[in-house]
Amino acid sequence: MIEAFIFDLDGVLTDTAVFHYQAWKHLADEMGAEFNWGINHKLRGVSRRASMNIILEGRDVTEEEIQAGMARKNEYYQDLIAKMTPEDVLPGAEDLLLEMREAGIRIGLGSASKNAHTVLDAIGLTPLIDVIGDGYSVERGKPEPDLFLYVAHELGVEPENSVVVEDAAAGIEAAKQAGMVAVGIGEPERLPGSDVVYPSLENITLDRILDDLEAAKAD
Repeated sequence: MIEAFIFDLDGVLTDTAVFHYQAWKHLADEMGAEFNWGINHKLRGVSRRASMNIILEGRDVTEEEIQAGMARKNEYYQDLIAKMTPEDVLPGAEDLLLEMREAGIRIGLGSASKNAHTVLDAIGLTPLIDVIGDGYSVERGKPEPDLFLYVAHELGVEPENSVVVEDAAAGIEAAKQAGMVAVGIGEPERLPGSDVVYPSLENITLDRILDDLEAAKAD
C-alpha cells in the first residue's frame, strides 16, 4: 500500500539545472577545468563533493582548494536562485502535491542539494512538504539509499510503501536500493530501473500514477 511519495527537487518540482550549470561553469573557468553540458549531465543527482571530483578528475588539487571551490560554487548558485519565484515551479508539480495532500498521502523531499530549503521557500512549495531531506541530512548521497531511507523514517512509513519520483539515474538506483518504488521523470533510456517513466509531471495525477504502477507490477 502506497503511503508516501518522496520527490527529488531539481528537474522534478523545479528546474535549477541552468543555475547549477552556470555556477559550475563559473568555477571551472576559474580553476582552468573543462566544463560543458556533457560533463554537467554527469553531475545529476550527486553531491557537491562528488561533482567536484568529476569536474577536477585527474587534476592535482589540494583539499583546501576543493573546499574553497565548493564554497564559491555555492555562492554563485545562491546568487542565482535568490531570483526564483513560484513561477519557477514546473508544470503539474503543485497540482499533484495538492492532490496528494488532499488524499492523505505523506509527502517528502529527497534532494542532494544543500539549498533545498531556500529553493522550496522561494518557489512557495514548503507548506506542501511534510519532511525535507537534503544534502545535510545524511553522510552518503545518491546512489546510496540513505537519503530516501532517512526521509521515509522521518515520514513514519516503511520503504516498501514509499514511491520516489526522480529525474536522475543515481536517484533511481538509490530508490531501488532502498526497496522503494521508482517513478522516473525524463527519457526512459536515461532512467534504467524505473517502474514507470513520464516526460514530466504535467497532467500527471495521483490516480494515473497508482494505476500505472499497478499495471507495471502485473507485467
